[in-house]
Amino acid sequence: MASGLCRCADCCKRSQPLDTLEEQLAGAEQPVRKVTIVGGGTAGWMTAAVLSQWLSKVEIRLIESDEIGIIGVGEATIPHIRNFIALAGIDPLKMISESEATFKLGIQFVDWGAPGESYIHGFGKIGRDMLWLHPHQLWLAAKARIPDRVEHFDNYALNCVACHQNKFTFPDGRNPNSPLADIDYAYHFDASLVARFLRRESEGRGVTRIEGRIVETDVNPETGFVEKIRLSDGREVDGDLFVDCSGMRALLIGDALGNGYENWNQWLLCDRAQAVPCASVEPLTPYTRSTARKAGWQWRIPLQHRIGNGYVYASELISDDEVTEGLLANLDGNAMADPRPVRFRPGRRLKSWDRNVIAIGLSSGFLEPLESTSIHLIQTGIHRLLAMFPSTGFSAADIDEYNRQSRTEYEDVRDFIIAHYKVTRRSGDPFWDHVRTMDVPDTLNERLELFRSSGRFFKRGAQELFAEESWVQVLLGQGFEMRADPVTEFVADEELVGFLDDIVEVIEDTASKMPDHAEFVRRLPSSTPPPTQQQSATSQVIPQVNFTLRYERQETVN
Repeated sequence: MASGLCRCADCCKRSQPLDTLEEQLAGAEQPVRKVTIVGGGTAGWMTAAVLSQWLSKVEIRLIESDEIGIIGVGEATIPHIRNFIALAGIDPLKMISESEATFKLGIQFVDWGAPGESYIHGFGKIGRDMLWLHPHQLWLAAKARIPDRVEHFDNYALNCVACHQNKFTFPDGRNPNSPLADIDYAYHFDASLVARFLRRESEGRGVTRIEGRIVETDVNPETGFVEKIRLSDGREVDGDLFVDCSGMRALLIGDALGNGYENWNQWLLCDRAQAVPCASVEPLTPYTRSTARKAGWQWRIPLQHRIGNGYVYASELISDDEVTEGLLANLDGNAMADPRPVRFRPGRRLKSWDRNVIAIGLSSGFLEPLESTSIHLIQTGIHRLLAMFPSTGFSAADIDEYNRQSRTEYEDVRDFIIAHYKVTRRSGDPFWDHVRTMDVPDTLNERLELFRSSGRFFKRGAQELFAEESWVQVLLGQGFEMRADPVTEFVADEELVGFLDDIVEVIEDTASKMPDHAEFVRRLPSSTPPPTQQQSATSQVIPQVNFTLRYERQETVN
């Protein structure tokens, strides 16, 4: 407030804006002052990193045991991970260096629609719109009317073309009409190395790590609130708020509070995985690969120092030994360890927040990593916790809203994953015959019918994760039959083809000038340089490339 408006120091002080979340919390009755995180790994240390960045006046302790390992030999993410990195105050270049990370432009799906077929679910924008008609509508119309003049749908998205060419660069906003302005990306990284990196960052901000194995949880018999955690050596750890990051064991939200679990195995048959790293091979691909197998699918996640691999499968339809044999036979490099088994139940906790316990990560639910959503679900749980950080009164309204958002989010992701199985033409294997013909949730069926009738998509909520581009690439990539928007009938054939050809030509021109992914990663500095050096350091990584401006050409619908 300007000093000329008031000379009263107390008044001016009261009128100052609240600069931090901590100051806002200070006005609440009995704010939570002690947060105890149960479990380390990616979920625990991601939580600690964000809370310690924004709540320096809150005592944060994390209990973990070296006896318990971290699930996953490689982790793939989606572009929202960059929001987490910013929220946690982390230097992204330092994270890349210390976690052997690579960049990710999308996911390649091999043999999912039918054996011998493949497509890429790329991040970012697809081509450009003709007024309100999205590129897939134009592509559908052209495919129906002049199919011999239509290319593979991958060719209309820069991320997909760059994946095929193993190219990568950061978005470049100098020309907003260039497809490079809309390129989007995420990371592949080593989950254990990321956890160690986040631990160092968090401990540097005052988070206390407690090494120990939990043997008992004290719950108040009257309120049902967790009061203390007892360790195997007799130590006790209390807290106002407990964050359960204990993985699928769900020590607090499940074992201590008895919170139920909703099983989605009727739609998602896979209940086990085997994971194994192998030696790196060239080229260094800027995408995750998912290959359909006899009773599930196999992932491939390229890191700087190795490749993470795994086979996700339905244990009732294939033996563990057959999975091991199939996994090892389909590695690009020599195996660096024996396959490690993981068991899981697809589904979610009925409540992610119950009393003074919030479950984040696998303790809140599990969805197979087909679309790399595991880290994202951790991230959004942390964001909700920060947005609804409680007082010790633990408002029922806040708890209900947190659980509503969590439920909706899990169900949205569930439907998108189920769609990959439902929309397939594979046959001959019991697994694929079942998923192709199974009934699906009404929410998914309604969406598929809308796509089938007119190729249209509408978000059901502002927080819905997967946008139209994601649904379109997966459904078209797997051969889902859908009709185009009726308005496309007003666009002449030659205008339609000319518009689509222009998209392909501009994208091909752009991708050809992008640097090789491996070379781009190699040239990255190990940390963000000081402000005075940022421009010169950045110019060494991002090439100065001029792009055609034909995307600016005006088009009309006749």
